[in-house]
Amino acid sequence: MTIPLPSSYRDFIDTNGLFEGFISLAGEEQYVILWDEDEVATSNTEMEVGVYAPGFLAFAGNGGGEIYAFDEAGAVFMLPMIGMEPGAAFKVADDFLELAQGFQRTASPDR
Repeated sequence: MTIPLPSSYRDFIDTNGLFEGFISLAGEEQYVILWDEDEVATSNTEMEVGVYAPGFLAFAGNGGGEIYAFDEAGAVFMLPMIGMEPGAAFKVADDFLELAQGFQRTASPDR
């Protein structure tokens, strides 16, 4: 991994454990499955993130064909697993702590 995991991500995992559930992003509900540090390394290698989306480090999935990834500055982006390239990245948060603020411990009533 050429991009290190931000310390805020490691601190969150150490304090809260891995999160899997819904997140509110820009008024929309999305799903997120955080990966542990070993899975981050393995998944990035297997998906060849460094080849197809240089400058990004994947750290989570949404279970629906997209991954969450950090850029070199620590901002959070969504990337499609098919058609993965830097130009397809969509910024969803300035950093991991902003993303984590949207974590919902329970699903919405309509789910």
